[in-house]
Amino acid sequence: MTTSRTLIDIGALLDPRTGVAAEGYSLLARDGSIEAVLGPGDPRPGPGSVGRIDLAGLTALPGLIDAHAHLIGKLEFAGMPSINETAESELAAGEANALATLRAGVTTVRDVGTYRAFLDVELRGRISTGLAVGPRMQCAAAMITRPYGGGEITGIPDVEIPPELRLGVVRDPVEMAATVERLVAGGADVIKLIVTGAVLTRGSRIDDVELEAPMIEAAVARARDLGVFVAAHAHGTRGIRVAAESGVRSVEHASLIDDAGIEAMIANGTWMVADVYDGDWIAEVGAREGWPAETLAKNAATTEAQRSGFSRALAAGVRMAFGTDSGVYPHAYVARQFPIMVRLGMSPLEVIRAATVDAAEMMGWSDRIGSLEAGHYADLIAVAGDPRREITSLADPVVVIKGGEIVRDDRS
Repeated sequence: MTTSRTLIDIGALLDPRTGVAAEGYSLLARDGSIEAVLGPGDPRPGPGSVGRIDLAGLTALPGLIDAHAHLIGKLEFAGMPSINETAESELAAGEANALATLRAGVTTVRDVGTYRAFLDVELRGRISTGLAVGPRMQCAAAMITRPYGGGEITGIPDVEIPPELRLGVVRDPVEMAATVERLVAGGADVIKLIVTGAVLTRGSRIDDVELEAPMIEAAVARARDLGVFVAAHAHGTRGIRVAAESGVRSVEHASLIDDAGIEAMIANGTWMVADVYDGDWIAEVGAREGWPAETLAKNAATTEAQRSGFSRALAAGVRMAFGTDSGVYPHAYVARQFPIMVRLGMSPLEVIRAATVDAAEMMGWSDRIGSLEAGHYADLIAVAGDPRREITSLADPVVVIKGGEIVRDDRS
């Protein structure tokens, strides 16, 4: 068996945990993982014995993690491509989205659901076998929702929705547990629940609680037995609180969070994954392209409320992981969220942590991603300047490396 070793010489190595950017370091990668982190005084392999990547003059940090992504499908309104497109065309679009995501510096995503069940799992398989190029993926396989809830394709009553687009529909706790089991058996390594209504789902009210505690608890219990976490989509005030109290790992969006919801999240160790940029995109593009007035009204009701809640939750000590809802807007634009997070109260270093070590911890993948240390994947980005002082430098990585191999190099 042939072994591939690469020495990556780094200008300044930024450790998100300590905030220190140290010079004179190198990473020795073997077969896609970090074999050793070499300091200024450590011996290096001799010339010709390993491949070499020179990142002199750049700041290197762990590859970014988007903990709320949707890679499958096209950028069209509210799920309609899943009706109008074939699985093959949606998968092809997913491959393009995956490449754009990786080139943006995101080397891992938590893909939190697709209308067409298991297509994200298939995309992950194509990436892992080299048939496509993209980030590492944690996959939900489908979105679990009540009938005609926020995770369904609605607003087209004359069209029969194919069963593969409704695999996540559940009616009681027994069905919930069985669906969790079926998704995990099919490759899911995270479970996504639609606890409240959704902004983009027509006829869905964001403050309605669509899955009550017995349903959520059934999902959490079965997921725990199977070794996976549960993510809960929740916009409305009570839905956020019920989800946290029912034991989910993370609340997604948390748009209308109040003090009781913040207290529930802190008390239960629940993570917040808030997509605080995409409201701007929906307002601009939705108005220009004639999205339904209902959708634009729900977006207007949540955008600034979500940002206010984010700031209050941050100040109170709720743990945050970076997630964008990419797929609502182009996957290449994920870094547009970083300066908004700074504006809402995070330091640039806290933003970097949210998109590296903290997101890895929330996903349960701290043993493989999020930091550059021996045994972890050799996934990193290199940027010009110091992102601890100017977070926008993350929007344009000069070099992106996944598994010890360059996937983007703007120097050549």
